[in-house]
Amino acid sequence: MSGNDERVARAGAALETYTLSEEGWRASPGETLQRVLADLMHWCDATQRGFDRSLAAARERYAEERG
Repeated sequence: MSGNDERVARAGAALETYTLSEEGWRASPGETLQRVLADLMHWCDATQRGFDRSLAAARERYAEERG
């Protein structure tokens, strides 16, 4: 399994938590992703972390990982 395959598997496992919820099993994959991102925004607000700053850093990491 390549590094990116492992990353995809980890993300899939995290999203599975949402799809197994009462609401989640009815949602499309896109809706589930939106729910995860919105929940992360709430978490960032509650813990005083910058979602936009983290998203920008994640985009940079993603670009590096894609090579």
